[in-house]
Amino acid sequence: MTDQISRAWAYLSRVAEPPCPELRALTRRVGPVEAAERVRTGDVDDVIARRTEARRQIDCAANDLETLDRMGGRLINADDAEWPLLAFNSFCGVSGRPQAHEPMVLWVVGPAYLAGIAERAAAIVGTRAATAYGEFVAADLAAGLAARDAAVVSGGAFGIDGAAHRAALAADGVTVAVLAGGIDVPYPAAHAAMLRRVRGEGLVISEYPPGERPARHRFLTRNRLVAALAGATVVVEAGARSGAANTAAWAGALGRPVCAVPGPVTSSASVGCHALLRAGANVITRTEDLVELIGRAGELAPEEPRPASPLDELADAERHVYDALPARGSRTADEVAVAAGLPPMQVLGPLAVLELSGLVVRSEGRWKLARRT
Repeated sequence: MTDQISRAWAYLSRVAEPPCPELRALTRRVGPVEAAERVRTGDVDDVIARRTEARRQIDCAANDLETLDRMGGRLINADDAEWPLLAFNSFCGVSGRPQAHEPMVLWVVGPAYLAGIAERAAAIVGTRAATAYGEFVAADLAAGLAARDAAVVSGGAFGIDGAAHRAALAADGVTVAVLAGGIDVPYPAAHAAMLRRVRGEGLVISEYPPGERPARHRFLTRNRLVAALAGATVVVEAGARSGAANTAAWAGALGRPVCAVPGPVTSSASVGCHALLRAGANVITRTEDLVELIGRAGELAPEEPRPASPLDELADAERHVYDALPARGSRTADEVAVAAGLPPMQVLGPLAVLELSGLVVRSEGRWKLARRT
């Protein structure tokens, strides 16, 4: 990408509040350099003119690219190999949501490869006011994903987001923080150190140029990218009104699995999760549940281990005979037959099998249950 093209993309990134599909369409049609020149001079249609009127005379492209270079980042668009084309193509099938458009460009910092991450990733999101239970579950899921070479996508916020990012980093995994402001504006400020680690080992990305501050509407706009970059979205904890529910709604609209972690019925922090579960969200209780949704073909979660019992392998007749023996005391074969409702000759074989299995013992012609150790 030449300096002129880079400056054009940087200018276009700032001139309209994203997403702006009309500006993106113009750029794809005439190229970024000519599109930038048309916007500057006002030689655009009425829709683009209205979207860019307030900012078209503001050109911070050189400073923005200098900030990006200082951070060791890159500016990518749909023409770059790193662009997650398949992930963003899912916006094409969404109707009824005005913001259902892919970004025009992304400001990216970090060593990970975005297109590769989007092929095997899960979003872990939830409330900022997380409980100890929620943070534990988020961390456990994130560490499990890292151990299975899956990336963790989240929003870098307090609570569930932060717990997921930190656990992925601690497990030497890859994590992606999608910001609602510029890549050089850590938000919340208390997560500045954590976000430095994320961009040092994973990725920090944003469709907003450097220096832009987060705003309420930008968090909601950002959520669509969190959902799009992940194969599934799991809400660990969420209140009755939560931004995490918005991310889950985007996942559903994009055709991605929507998941939720059940919590205590008395916890207000799990109200949103229980609402998602009632609406049909996938129940997530362990990492394997998520891997089954985002994994490769044939990569399924193993069967849940169940407690084994010596009685599991018994045939019906042997089980009837076993149940006919009292918890205390003993019985003759005839008494066992009466209790089991079987002919006397049909209890001798099962009794012999039970004796060989160590489940019953015989003493002086009477049978009783073996003492369990």
